[in-house]
Amino acid sequence: MNIDEKIEKAEKVIEGKDIAIAFSGGADSTMVAYLAKKVAKNLLAITFDNEIMPTNFIANAQKIAENIDIPHEIISKDILELETFTKNNENRCFVCRNVMYSNIKKIANDNGFEIIVDGTNITDLLEDRPGIIVNYENNILSPLVQGGIEKEEVLEYLNNHNIEYSEATTCLATRIKNTDEITSKKINRVRYAENLIKNITKSENVRVRDISNTAQIEVNNIDALLNKNTLNLIENELKAVNFEKVTLDIGHNTSEKKELVIYKPCKDEANKIMFENELAYTVDIKKTCTELEKIGKVKCSESMGVAMLNIDDRNVTIFKNGKIVARKVKNKEDAQDILIKVLPSIRRDI
Repeated sequence: MNIDEKIEKAEKVIEGKDIAIAFSGGADSTMVAYLAKKVAKNLLAITFDNEIMPTNFIANAQKIAENIDIPHEIISKDILELETFTKNNENRCFVCRNVMYSNIKKIANDNGFEIIVDGTNITDLLEDRPGIIVNYENNILSPLVQGGIEKEEVLEYLNNHNIEYSEATTCLATRIKNTDEITSKKINRVRYAENLIKNITKSENVRVRDISNTAQIEVNNIDALLNKNTLNLIENELKAVNFEKVTLDIGHNTSEKKELVIYKPCKDEANKIMFENELAYTVDIKKTCTELEKIGKVKCSESMGVAMLNIDDRNVTIFKNGKIVARKVKNKEDAQDILIKVLPSIRRDI
């Protein structure tokens, strides 16, 4: 599918409906809001502030909602009040997203909106995002997923249409090493560190990771930091807020496109093309098979950790370890189209 076909599919999910949008002002939710403004009957953007977001998160969301000219509500809850979150184990994002959508659903329903959508895109389903399970459990619709729209296509669409969006929309808890307790002190020093680097580099695309009291700086505009006096300033400032060590990730200023499928020669079947990919999480085979039965013929073995799907005369095999193999496809585009149909049916372990 080309981008126009994908956009059309995404718009059909929301066309003529009353919808509430889980709105951060980031690229994905901004694109959904922009499309909804064109085709939805009524809409309301709802921003959830867990109070551990980057500086100007709320101000940016308000500005972008105003630019698109859509109604906008803001709700706040201090997520650090929840011990299940501050323990920072592998289900941290699930806990936060569950709280977020519970609050968004209440505001939406109080305003007469029963359909809630978010900005999850198809590329997100390849990544380690346990919070997406909350979407399935709460019937949150994801138009970009249903349209098969990838992250790079979102950015290209927004840039081509001169649509402003915020680059600073990920919560600061993502900067803290898993299993290290999340505290207000750690959040505040990360926020301080990122604001410092943003002011120096004039860039919003900044991350400062707290890895057991080491500040690891990730920034696209790395050249702005490569000065002895600047580096000394940063080290002194970050150590003053109790970081023990400061490092610079020199390989983070480039980003690679996440391919939906990767070509692999099929040695035993020379006339059949094979593509594969590997998810960043393990798969719940039982739940996945239940979902796959809605789109094709399925054979599953929980004991072997494998699900085999026949769809449109193509074969897709999904392994518990996250590997996906597509066979009998015509070419890369055909494999991508099949994977776009399959990815929303995969359920992860948590």
